[in-house]
Amino acid sequence: MLHKTRGIVLHSIAYNDKSSIVYMYTEGFGRVSYLVARARGKKTAVSKALFMPLSVLDLEVEHLYKRDLQRIKEAKPCYPQVALSCEPVKNVLALFIAEVLYRVVKETEPDPKLFTFLDDSIRMLEYTEHGIANYHLVFLLQLLYYLGIYPNADSYREGAFFDLQNGVFIDHVPMHRHYLQQGESLVFARLLKISFENMGVFSFSRQDRVDIIHRIIEYYRLHLPDFSEIKSLAVIQSLFD
Repeated sequence: MLHKTRGIVLHSIAYNDKSSIVYMYTEGFGRVSYLVARARGKKTAVSKALFMPLSVLDLEVEHLYKRDLQRIKEAKPCYPQVALSCEPVKNVLALFIAEVLYRVVKETEPDPKLFTFLDDSIRMLEYTEHGIANYHLVFLLQLLYYLGIYPNADSYREGAFFDLQNGVFIDHVPMHRHYLQQGESLVFARLLKISFENMGVFSFSRQDRVDIIHRIIEYYRLHLPDFSEIKSLAVIQSLFD
């Protein structure tokens, strides 16, 4: 039986000489692994060129619940994503976001709110020209809502320390090493107040941005124990020097 759904490309790897495995987050089925023939030519219904990281696709798929690798019968772009493929900064940001999602979004049940957030965020990356240096920071923090581990932003007070392990601002140094110093905590509290809509009016020094992304990644690792190394992080850090 064929189903129609939208899907977001997270990652792809070679399976054999003729096929690839494409990992996608779909609107209808959550995370799915698809076996895709690496066919070339105008007649193929599923072109390899479609499956770039963060591509948002309209799909017609086979879906058997006991099968590990599903199949795509037809795929086409939901909308043009020219900037993500052609503009170097947006292309690297797309690679980074896709890698993060590949590591953390593993549910095989649909989550309409998460899919809508991801779709809206990708459209924002494609079309916005303002505050792009802050995009990945805002994305990483807003994604925490949908992972169920968003910090308690209302607990900030002047001079507070952010307890990364417990996700709250406190007025003393905790008994463990996973916390932000007062200056870092101020930057972090400020960052929690920005969104995709207003990120263009906020500015951070390069050092603040580098420090805080490492701390956000640390927060992910503390709350998602199987969160592995993000290989594209070093490339992201070099973008805005």
